[in-house]
Amino acid sequence: MSDSHLPLLHDAPFTDPQQVLEAIFGYREFRPGQRRIIDAVLAGHDCIGVMPTGAGKSLTFQVPSKLLPGTVLVLSPLISLMKDQVDALTRFGFRAAFLNSSLSFDERRERLAQLRRGELELLYLAPEALEGGLRALIAECPVSLVVVDEAHCISQWGHDFRPAYRRLRGLKQELGDIPVLALTATATRPVAGDIIRQLGMKKPDGFKGSFFRPNLRLTAVKKGQVDGKPGRNFRKDLVGLLRTYPGESAIVYCMSRKAVEQTTEFLRAQGLRALPYHAGLDDDVRTRHQDAFARDEVDVIVATVAFGMGIDKGDVRLVIHRDSPKSIEAWYQEIGRAGRDGLPSECVTYYSWADVIAYDRFLGSLEDDALREETRKKTIELFRLLDRDGCRHQALCRYFDESLASCGSSCDGCTGRGVGELISPAALARGAGARTRGASHAAESLDEAGRERFDRLRALRKRLADAEGVPAYIVFGDAALREMAALRPRDLDQMLEVPGVGPAKLARYGEAFLEVLREG
Repeated sequence: MSDSHLPLLHDAPFTDPQQVLEAIFGYREFRPGQRRIIDAVLAGHDCIGVMPTGAGKSLTFQVPSKLLPGTVLVLSPLISLMKDQVDALTRFGFRAAFLNSSLSFDERRERLAQLRRGELELLYLAPEALEGGLRALIAECPVSLVVVDEAHCISQWGHDFRPAYRRLRGLKQELGDIPVLALTATATRPVAGDIIRQLGMKKPDGFKGSFFRPNLRLTAVKKGQVDGKPGRNFRKDLVGLLRTYPGESAIVYCMSRKAVEQTTEFLRAQGLRALPYHAGLDDDVRTRHQDAFARDEVDVIVATVAFGMGIDKGDVRLVIHRDSPKSIEAWYQEIGRAGRDGLPSECVTYYSWADVIAYDRFLGSLEDDALREETRKKTIELFRLLDRDGCRHQALCRYFDESLASCGSSCDGCTGRGVGELISPAALARGAGARTRGASHAAESLDEAGRERFDRLRALRKRLADAEGVPAYIVFGDAALREMAALRPRDLDQMLEVPGVGPAKLARYGEAFLEVLREG
């Protein structure tokens, strides 16, 4: 692409990433790796970022979009999340849009016209969207950076290969050799190499973050008899866990659609607000259920792995696996949907050798012998990790070539705390229909008065989000509410000191939250 294609875009007076971070997002410091990736793409270099979920991948391209002369094109696999992502960005003052099949012909035409005129800072679309005439059209537009999110999908050695990603080969050259930023939470060294080759990246800079997430408390439970003794009752445990933290957001993963439906029916019969999600449901039903979960209209989503990639909801406090996932990468990706806001969250995985055998029936669809063997090997590796003694975080990090001392306090291997210790006796005695709020993980560091303030702030957030038709986390995340409850700002200047409160959100919501805080 010639320089003549990069005309007019930005009217914002930003000249430095730190300015954008503070003035728009309300944070003082970048997280590890963010600034390095931002500087690389601003200098015109290709870059690959292997950053675990919750490490702040999105900022690595959102900040540059305020500094680059053209549109940042974001290729993301899950179209059902694009509206929420764009809604969140517009509340920060970004000129952002998405293109997907949910738009009318007129809406699509207008957004493409905005792209041609250089009026968009960010445009989200699915890789599949580039398989028609849109690819040639975009090549004539002022695009300054291509972001490939969930980039492991480009590799058949990754845990979630998608053919449309493979067809991104050549896109960098078609767009004038502009920089490409590939982002993923779970790439082993061979997968990272495959990503670089497939995207035609040239001497890319790179950053690999730590895979240790201490806020995730890992617990593994072997199903069936253990040492000749009867195993735990999964359904009883599940209800106990969910009632220990009533009102908290939870994801329950199951291997099959049938198990999803049966588990959902069971939970609803227990008075718990749960909905199913799997590929057998109509698209509009899946979207409706995901929206209900995002907007806190239900507490629990029971799902196959069809649910979750790119989930932006930061306040998922429990991820429970009824069955063992298919690989260590898949397990890490799925538990990674908990605690994205950095606050404490429980991840409980039930596993058995029978689960390993059950995955064998899916291997017949793989024609490549080497790939079939590698896939089975990965399932066995996860079984061994879950079935061993010692620190689970340490074993997990070792798989991703990272050395870590024992976590000490974030897994059952270090604490000796099993799933039974996670369930409060009161939760089991509470009975169906209990709706009283327990001790929120997000507020557990606050005193009693602080927890009451936190609950009032959450209630206000829900009212504002419902009025705007967006998920609650788009207004403010739990981490920001916890800081408000702890710091008790009394005016707009003090509110601006709360991490995660920038000028745009302050102007939109500040007075409403201050009113609640002034109540005591």
